[in-house]
Amino acid sequence: MRRALLLAVFAGPASAQTAPTLDARSAEAIVTGCAADAAAKHQSEAIAVVDTGGHLITALRMDGNGSGIFDFALAKAEAAAAWGFSTAQMIEAAKGTPGFASAPHVVTVPGGVPIWSSDGKLRIGAVGVSGEAPQDDAACAEAGIRAAGFRSSRG
Repeated sequence: MRRALLLAVFAGPASAQTAPTLDARSAEAIVTGCAADAAAKHQSEAIAVVDTGGHLITALRMDGNGSGIFDFALAKAEAAAAWGFSTAQMIEAAKGTPGFASAPHVVTVPGGVPIWSSDGKLRIGAVGVSGEAPQDDAACAEAGIRAAGFRSSRG
């Protein structure tokens, strides 16, 4: 009886739901989707996926990209994670807010995109992409997020 009670206490309520998180498998699915999108366009990208704290979960530097390109992809991901909105939106924010462009973790080049849960209720991380034209970087990030079953905006 005592053992059953302990198990019930540690197991928690049967109806408890865990919040969606960005685990390694999901992050890899984002990278795979993004890389497939880039390859279909005969492009090469560096891709970094981070959690909401900006910590790297997984990454890929496709053939032909130097380490500086990867560093830029990671900076875009960290920026989107820190601020909760895309680096494309940071361009407009910098125009309207004096000093914003110099704030920590601000990147004013498209390619950094937040990752939201599939229902759009919880921000779970961000992806940064670099290596092609900024609009292509952003499109690749979006394609990776969709391929993994997540959203790029609150829903």
